[in-house]
Parts: sequence; structure tokens; C-alpha cells
Amino acid sequence: MRARIEEIVIDCHDPARLVRFWAALLGGDPVDRDPGWSFVDPPGSLRVAFQRVPEGKAVKNRLHLDLSAGTVEAASDEAVALGAVRLGEVVADAAGRFQVLADPEGNEFCFVQGGGE
Repeated sequence: MRARIEEIVIDCHDPARLVRFWAALLGGDPVDRDPGWSFVDPPGSLRVAFQRVPEGKAVKNRLHLDLSAGTVEAASDEAVALGAVRLGEVVADAAGRFQVLADPEGNEFCFVQGGGE
């Protein structure tokens, strides 16, 4: 058997708020299925869903999303305008560049740009 990833689910306190941030960042329309579950279907990508959990985020994510969207700086500026926070500086190495950010509930994600871009 080979499994296929159907969607990515992010635990949070306010699914309706967080889905609107991610829909603005990734494209697609936010959908509130019920007060504890929201999702967005970004064009050409997997569904990203948000489920309410009672506990808060206490430590670094064990999994995060790497996103590409033009230059790291421009994408990061747009994400910050939507409510994200930069975590550190842009990192550059032989493979390219990346910027770590946190969404409005503190979930880390990165904008990445390959060395040839």
C-alpha cells in the first residue's frame, strides 16, 4: 500500500481567523466547516486545514511548510503585512535563501528561494 497526503492539518485556537491568513497568503477561499474546523484549497496545492485544540503552542513545530513565492524578501513582507512575524534574518547558503516566519498563532513556516532564482 502507498498512502497519499490528502491535506495538511494545523492545530490552533481560532480556525476561522487562521484560515483567512493562510487563504490570503496561498490563494483560495476560506471555508468554515464548523467552529472547530476551517480549510482552504489553494490553487494547485494540497488542502490546508485548521482544527481547534485546547492547548497552546509551547515549542517549535515538528513539521513546517516551505513556500516559494518570488523573492524571499517580497514574500516575507507580504506575509508580515497579513499578520506573520519574522523569526530571525534571511539565511543564504549554496542551495539558496530562506526566511523563517510565524503565522498569527506562532506556527513556523519558511519562504524559500533556490540558488538559481
